[in-house]
Amino acid sequence: VTTPPEPQHNAGTATTMFALRFARRGVAAAGGPVGGRASVFLRGVRPVVPRSVAALSTTPSFVGPKRHRSNGWASAAAAAVAAAAATATVSVAFSDDGKQHESTAATPLYTRAEVAKHKTAASRIWVTYKNGVYDITEFVAAHPGGSARIMLAAGGAVDPFWQLYQQHNRANVLEILAQYKIGELQPGEDQPEMDASDPYSGDPTRSPALRVLQQKPFNAETLTELIPDNYLTPNSLHYVRHHHPVPDVKPEDHTVTVVCQGKGDQVVAERQYTVAELREKFPQIRTTVTLQCAGNRRKEYSAFGEVQGLDWLAGAASTAEYVGVRLSDVLRDIGVEHGSNAVKDNGIAHVQFEALDKPYDASIPLAKAVSPDGDVLLALEMNGEPIPRDHGGPLRVVVPGHLAARSVKWLSKIVASPNESGSTWQRGVAYRGFSPNVTSFKGVDPDTSLSVQELPVQSVICSPVAGEEVAAGDTVTVKGWAWSGGGRNIVRVDVTTDDGTTWHTATLGQGSQQPLGRAWAWTLWEAEVPVPAAAAKGDQQLRIAARAVDASYNSQPEKSSNIWNLRGILNNSWHVVQLSVVD
Repeated sequence: VTTPPEPQHNAGTATTMFALRFARRGVAAAGGPVGGRASVFLRGVRPVVPRSVAALSTTPSFVGPKRHRSNGWASAAAAAVAAAAATATVSVAFSDDGKQHESTAATPLYTRAEVAKHKTAASRIWVTYKNGVYDITEFVAAHPGGSARIMLAAGGAVDPFWQLYQQHNRANVLEILAQYKIGELQPGEDQPEMDASDPYSGDPTRSPALRVLQQKPFNAETLTELIPDNYLTPNSLHYVRHHHPVPDVKPEDHTVTVVCQGKGDQVVAERQYTVAELREKFPQIRTTVTLQCAGNRRKEYSAFGEVQGLDWLAGAASTAEYVGVRLSDVLRDIGVEHGSNAVKDNGIAHVQFEALDKPYDASIPLAKAVSPDGDVLLALEMNGEPIPRDHGGPLRVVVPGHLAARSVKWLSKIVASPNESGSTWQRGVAYRGFSPNVTSFKGVDPDTSLSVQELPVQSVICSPVAGEEVAAGDTVTVKGWAWSGGGRNIVRVDVTTDDGTTWHTATLGQGSQQPLGRAWAWTLWEAEVPVPAAAAKGDQQLRIAARAVDASYNSQPEKSSNIWNLRGILNNSWHVVQLSVVD
């Protein structure tokens, strides 16, 4: 151990450089505290003792952030770090204000692409937090929330997860994380340079905690295992469905044109509103809504035949609280309401929505649009903040109880019309339900099938996730969500472990008390299910399935093979996860 140089003082912080240093509390590791207000940074040394060296100690092997105080541990740790002293630089930063300050030692810098390569124990498990890079390989097994949860962030950022699980935002948690710091992100990593030749270069930055299906245009789903922990899906974790680059428009520059269009496309009435005028002129309401893509769970159809579209698992559904003005109030302002002369004289039957990302548009029946109980919103806020660009800001229509494709983002025009929208997303085959015998759309007339509006009853198992291990004879807590289109309340969720021979009724949680007929958001549920004691050990697979029943007593069909369709939409079969039964 060499003699430390003289301390360097700067702005109230005394920083002392050491070749090696230990503390009474054990070996300080990669930014971990060393008693009092000290922070230690090991440069180029993994922040834990290798198992081969830890085995020399008379204490148990070091797992996670615990600091063993025995002499045996300290001796083994000292031996391990001393062996690397020739190449390691350790910086101790003492802070007079109790805050961690930057070390003056050279800090290893990494790109996010480099971090992304470290997702397994074999390659080491790295994560980022703010601009720091951390090797958490040895902490994974000790994570209080379980290794499966922390591995969701492997190779990426923990920030979005900590936004969800805010109990992490405490000094002692940050202290634990600091022990594993190995470097920092290169400057500018959070703000990549834009390529003007790429139409997607101006898209928003997205959370790494989404399951990405496609980068351009961007499409990603919510990780279902995170859903039971928060009734409202944080904006950064809400699933994303795009067809084009994301428009970038300032709220103060945005307007929406509202038109009553008669037969022959004659304009009967027209008015334009700014976003500010919508806020000022009409009452604002607050509504919690689950939006679900009609293609949610499309991937499951693939076992029975090729389908068209993105391979969504079960995460193309999310819930948010929206604030906005009623569409019915805005339509009334130009004379369009139930029974009005404008409606009767012009045969108005549909309300069309046009987006800035042309040619996308869609429509809903007039009855839904003008009903005061339909709660269709021109939404201005999402979960307490202006609607993010990725989710249609600054103005989006939100149509509760209908497939999310009708909730048009970046809303620019509203047309009350005798006709449905003429877009391919409305009048084509994209969102129409066809029989399993239709294996090609060649020669198929889309008008032989209705456009999808309200979605069927649905349930999804969020926890446990497929592949988790359970013990024979034990019980497993099954959690999930259920929802039905048209505002139909969920009245029951059943869970089975023997393919429907016996059922266990789940306890309905948040969302179960929504007004009758206006249950626009999902209902969370939970069930304690026994693992059959007779189940074989080892690789035996246990199938857990769930089905929901809505207020009209619609229930989910057992098999997705029976409802397979070429477009891969409307899969509301029993949701199944397979677990491994072990000793």
